[in-house]
Amino acid sequence: MGPGRDARTPGKSADGEPAAGPPEGASGPELARAVLDAAKARRQTAAPRRRAAVRGDGERRLRGYSGAGPDPRDPQPLGAVLDKLVKARGWQQPAAEATVFGAWEKVVGPEVAQHSRPVKLENGELTVEARSTAWATQLRLLAGSLLKQIAREVGHNVVRKLHIHGPAAPSWSRGPRRVRGRGPRDTYG
Repeated sequence: MGPGRDARTPGKSADGEPAAGPPEGASGPELARAVLDAAKARRQTAAPRRRAAVRGDGERRLRGYSGAGPDPRDPQPLGAVLDKLVKARGWQQPAAEATVFGAWEKVVGPEVAQHSRPVKLENGELTVEARSTAWATQLRLLAGSLLKQIAREVGHNVVRKLHIHGPAAPSWSRGPRRVRGRGPRDTYG
């Protein structure tokens, strides 16, 4: 049996094509030339195989130089890269919650921000501390418009309810749980 022929089907190559093998009785340089020609013919008929360069996020990576015009391989602004990362990791909700604290003046306006500060955000309920009891009352009256303004700046369902209180007196207790007792006393007697 000659090279390039399948043992199961006489006269056929391994891929089912008619065998273009060397002529019977060929030897030496003629045999080598015939095998080389057959390999070249198989390579030309086969589709070119290229390995797809794929990045970690599943997108195809382009090769070579980018040339003129915008290209995804060009340097990107940091903000655009961070936005893409936040969306890819699913960090939209924590980023919006952080915006409430980090950009409080932009979210509620300079006048309100001057007299109040956000304290805590849990389960969509924002606790705001006002500088005085008068401002706490004013902010309670403006709670509806403040919620709309916060939703417009950071997104809907980030803050669903506001808890507004006035300035707190200094507290000796620490943490959310405490034991009732006499409290701090003068021990220098």
